Amino acid sequence: MPELEQLHAGHAPAVLAFELVNRAYFAASVSDRGDEFFDQFSDRHNDLLAEQEAGICAFYVLVADDGSVLGRFNLYDLEDGTAKLGYRVAQQVAGRGVATAAVRELCRIAATRHGLRTLRAATSHGNTASQKVLSKAGFVPAGPAAPADLGGKSGSWYQRDLQP
Repeated sequence: MPELEQLHAGHAPAVLAFELVNRAYFAASVSDRGDEFFDQFSDRHNDLLAEQEAGICAFYVLVADDGSVLGRFNLYDLEDGTAKLGYRVAQQVAGRGVATAAVRELCRIAATRHGLRTLRAATSHGNTASQKVLSKAGFVPAGPAAPADLGGKSGSWYQRDLQP
């Protein structure tokens, strides 16, 4: 059974493999991370861990029984009980409810472990899969998202108020 784990240094090889294997799949619906992301992955991973340690963000990975990463689920810009949610799941598990279940679990963790009261997530108008995940996980539309929020695409913000 896949488990949502808070990101740590030991996850780096599995996260890099996840990003590389799914690069083309992700680029079909969100902006590609670019070659620089992969060339400087170790530095970027360490930067994320430092942000997490500082309490600015909280990063989670969905880990399969074999240790591979099936998804990334991030809480960022933690401030005043609110955070933004971002996530991506591997192509091999897309459409199976994995993202919805993990987002629901992250909402529980956000409230209980991080003391958050509200989560917001932006998705492009063309990313219907993400819209469905957010709706099934209890998020409701909360207004337009600027192209700057979505890698140049237009979209909507979704919001969910959390119960501790």
